[in-house]
Amino acid sequence: MKTLVALMAALPLLAGAATQKVVSLGGDVTEIVYALGAQSALVARDSTSMWPPEATRLPDVGYLRQLNAEGILATSPTIVLASVQAQPSLALKQVSQNGVTVVTVPGSNDVSVIDQKIQVIAAALHKEAEGEKLRKQMQAQLAALPTTPLNKRVLFILSHGGMSAMAAGQQTGADTAIRAAGLQNAMQGFNRYQPLSQEGVIASQPDLIVISQDGVKSMGGEEGVWKLPGISQTPAGRHKQVLLVDDMALLGFSIRTPEAIQQLRQKAEQLP
Repeated sequence: MKTLVALMAALPLLAGAATQKVVSLGGDVTEIVYALGAQSALVARDSTSMWPPEATRLPDVGYLRQLNAEGILATSPTIVLASVQAQPSLALKQVSQNGVTVVTVPGSNDVSVIDQKIQVIAAALHKEAEGEKLRKQMQAQLAALPTTPLNKRVLFILSHGGMSAMAAGQQTGADTAIRAAGLQNAMQGFNRYQPLSQEGVIASQPDLIVISQDGVKSMGGEEGVWKLPGISQTPAGRHKQVLLVDDMALLGFSIRTPEAIQQLRQKAEQLP
């Protein structure tokens, strides 16, 4: 009898979970939804949600920082899981005013935020048990990262089509990932991203260049990296040491980030 009563009490919750129609805004958010096994609830995603590949088959409501309420509401969601980077806030306010639950997923340049994201998303999707399992998995992967410092300097270059190449300074996701790998950010003395300068690059003397796969494509291939200002006059340039990364994996602080940081460390350990 007690079991029956418990099951009846749980029915509204189970029904709510089963009828959820979710829009995911943020590649990091979408990855966690899939990792929790809740992808069947997804009705749409934003254009930064490119992994796993099957996510790209979902309707696209637009770029994370240029959203409009009409595009989101057209998918008839019951809940929107929105990265803290989702903009403009007015669009999300309009979505909320139309009776849709909007859950803001935390974000920061700190690996500890992965755990927070999983907790928030799992609770919103009624996937607490799956969330606990995923949290433990992520905690184990982060704990397995090398803690011994390695005296190698890394220059992270941000480059997308139509924009000048930028170097990552402090207070960036790239700086956090580099330090989490036990390495040194070659660019010191400034915050966020700044345009590459020949003087700055030569002075930084990086041992390794890290750039996104899309960034290299925008330069016409890897040879474009070695033509950037000052790169040829650095250890990385002389030895042609570059690591191509999926920037969402490395900088998104989601479920693929621990593995991406581990790959960065392994590449640095192989440097001459």
